[in-house]
Amino acid sequence: MKPIYFISDAHLGSRAVKHSRTQERRLVRFLDSIKEKAGAVYMLGDMFDFWYEYKLVVPKGFTRFLGKVSELTDLGVEVHFFTGNHDIWAYDYLEKECGVVMHRRPLTVELGDKVFFLAHGDGLGDPDPKFKFLRWLFHNRVAQILFSSVHPRWGIEFGLEWAKHSRLKHDAEEPPVFLGEEREHLVLFAKDYLSAHPNVNFFIFGHRHIELDLMLTHTAHLNILGDWISHFSYAVFDGQRLWMENYIEGETQP
Repeated sequence: MKPIYFISDAHLGSRAVKHSRTQERRLVRFLDSIKEKAGAVYMLGDMFDFWYEYKLVVPKGFTRFLGKVSELTDLGVEVHFFTGNHDIWAYDYLEKECGVVMHRRPLTVELGDKVFFLAHGDGLGDPDPKFKFLRWLFHNRVAQILFSSVHPRWGIEFGLEWAKHSRLKHDAEEPPVFLGEEREHLVLFAKDYLSAHPNVNFFIFGHRHIELDLMLTHTAHLNILGDWISHFSYAVFDGQRLWMENYIEGETQP
């Protein structure tokens, strides 16, 4: 089978990322480098720092990225797009215009002869009440309809500034690090899920902005994909084995 690629957390368009144009170009170069060999690409959320689709309006920019995604799907490469907590409000534009397959909730899928549990990772085991409330609010259909009544000039501006404030707040704190098996919420979630679904071979998440390759059992692994802000990391599955790499200046570094 052709290799399958997994990436997440590019946060394209972030006003808190000084090298945002370079970042987008690097992501596009990576996608261009795999377009002839990839069987599928799974984008596991937060590819945009803020994305809200009005009925007739989408955020400006991202032309290089969207063009490359469209090229991949035109070539027959499956591109799966998972909504994260920054791009919840992706509706049908990317599906209709770029040919991606949209996923708005976790997906269990068989690739080769392995079973994968794929998700962005937000809302899976995180006990923070503030985050849980915001997540509920952002997913609430009534709240989405009310927000869509705000003119895009102010609605998109508000979203971009909110996302910028969130990123700068996180950057002011210590960089995200692995909290250990007993405190990492995604690890705890995966272990609990695995107890009821022992056939899962790989759990792959984004969201946390850390690179993690952890063996849960002799048949199950957990991977957290890092990001495309500082790590430029991704995972590759060749049909039997899954590993992580970093994309640096057009080359891969295991």
